[in-house]
Amino acid sequence: MSQGAQIDDMRRLLGDGHTTMLVTGGAGFIGSNFIRHVLKRTDFQGTIINYDNLTYAGNLASLADIEREFGGRRYLFEHGDICDYQRLEDLFSKQPVSVIVHFAAESHVDRSIHGPADFIETNINGTFRLLETSRNAWKDRKDVRFHHVSTDEVYGSLGATGEFFENTPYDPRSPYSASKAASDHLVRAYFHTYGLPVTLSNCSNNYGPYQFPEKLIPLVVLNALEGKALPVYGDGKNVRDWLYVDDHCEAIWQILKQGSAGETYNVGGECEKQNIEVVSAICDVLEELAPAKDNPALNRQGGIARYRDLIAYIHDRPGHDRRYAINCDKIKRELGWKQGHDFVNGLRSTIAWYLQNAAWVDGIRSGDYQKWIERNYSARSSHTNRGAK
Repeated sequence: MSQGAQIDDMRRLLGDGHTTMLVTGGAGFIGSNFIRHVLKRTDFQGTIINYDNLTYAGNLASLADIEREFGGRRYLFEHGDICDYQRLEDLFSKQPVSVIVHFAAESHVDRSIHGPADFIETNINGTFRLLETSRNAWKDRKDVRFHHVSTDEVYGSLGATGEFFENTPYDPRSPYSASKAASDHLVRAYFHTYGLPVTLSNCSNNYGPYQFPEKLIPLVVLNALEGKALPVYGDGKNVRDWLYVDDHCEAIWQILKQGSAGETYNVGGECEKQNIEVVSAICDVLEELAPAKDNPALNRQGGIARYRDLIAYIHDRPGHDRRYAINCDKIKRELGWKQGHDFVNGLRSTIAWYLQNAAWVDGIRSGDYQKWIERNYSARSSHTNRGAK
């Protein structure tokens, strides 16, 4: 099939009211934003099945508005594990799944350092079982498309210059990135060996509403509001490329509609920031939206006059990649995608969302979450250098 015919088929499929899209990990941060984006901001006419195991980072409250508006008609939730092959087979036999968007993954580097086994099982074995199920469905009917969501961390670490391209050799440095690299290789193998129509995307650091507060931006926002230390690894000069989550969701949508089978597309914010720059920017926005002088949590601590006074440099984590930078010229050139948010406005809207959604935050910060924060940061903070530089 020619590329043009393939694209026409995908557009017809996505515009067909009978099409069923399976989104794995749809109760997580990016997955829930993607479901909302597709149902509310695109011309998709079919049904989305959210398949999620509801581990610590999965939260159906993130889709409460979608359940109210689309539940039972165009949005369905299925509780399940991608490692459960029989569960997947049963689902595919009951539902005519044509489009698979695979977000489900263990995705936090620090957690992978403490417990790599879950990352191997979910990210590698789970992806394998999902691929097998999808391949079986594709053999019976050829209207199946598989999109795999990956990360820029598979490429390793950059020096002061350079960028990651789609053909950059893989060089993962953590159990998390190694498990994602392995899953990427599996997806490509299913295309080359079996012909399963797949696309892949490797994205940079996402931020935005509904992000679990183990990640940098929500962690710093919530710690600051509570007058807790704002942990910054090492010298704070590790660089990441920041991508607003809704821009990422639109990129995936464009890949589904127009992307060529077997191709990889890098998706980045083209917004490189040192970690200390990000933390300082959060403090500055909070001073405008929720001033430290009016915060009782800070007023109870003598000498804490501003959020920046909470910044604490702690021991670096093992294997901490120094710099990531995504080159996303390919998706811009071939699919016409571009970012819709700059960092200043995206960060402000993200912080405003957390300020306005305290109930959501309280609902996910369980005892297990608090134990994790204590486990990951307490040992490193014993050699803290307090205060912004």
